[in-house]
Amino acid sequence: MTQARPTHDRHPDRVYRPGYEVAAEQLLGLITRMGLRPGDRMPTENELAMQLGTSRTVVREAVKILSALGRIRAHKGRGLFVADDEGMLGTGRWASFFVPDDLDHVYMLFEFRRAQEMETSRLAARRAIPAEMAAIERAASLCRRGLEAGREDVFTEGDDAFHRSIAVASHNMFLQIAVNEARRLQAQSNLFGLHGSIGGHAGQAVDEHDAICQAIRAGDPEAAAQAAATHIDNTLDEYRRAIQRRIFSPDR
Repeated sequence: MTQARPTHDRHPDRVYRPGYEVAAEQLLGLITRMGLRPGDRMPTENELAMQLGTSRTVVREAVKILSALGRIRAHKGRGLFVADDEGMLGTGRWASFFVPDDLDHVYMLFEFRRAQEMETSRLAARRAIPAEMAAIERAASLCRRGLEAGREDVFTEGDDAFHRSIAVASHNMFLQIAVNEARRLQAQSNLFGLHGSIGGHAGQAVDEHDAICQAIRAGDPEAAAQAAATHIDNTLDEYRRAIQRRIFSPDR
């Protein structure tokens, strides 16, 4: 049984948070970890209560919150389902104006991701519990194994899990959703930039992941934020170089 996460930071200025609010965050993290997509059926309330280590009453209240925010749909007699992306923060609408091969859009997305990753890493350094720290480190290790094996699919899987795990460890449901959506849009732009090669920044990226891990494990929020900023900045530099190579490729 998964233990419920703490309702406060690890620091002295602890603030009480209702159990249903914490459970709502946990449910979003569970959806991400299970790889559930819009329309997928979720576990029952009883099963969710067991997985989160809380009561069915708390889970029911958390479901009400996420239903109101448009993240979960509760169908009487059928169960719980992951909702579409038109709910919280209007995330599904982002794709309606994002053009993945428009460099201005891509650079704005990197700016947004930089702010996101800094804050999720900062909060994770304050709030991550051991199980979440272990998930972050497993993802970093998977990314490194993909690099060493020359497996782009494994590297990408590890990279995605790494950033999503940090977002979960931030214990902020809004950041989790924003990070998920930004990474989805980033994957679209990578088709025009970084996709197709495990070289370039990949070797440096795994070391940057380790630096972020170390700062989060040490409970150093500002070091974690700075390590995340460095990682995004270097990723953007590699994206720019990849675009330049394509523009000036002799085959074009």
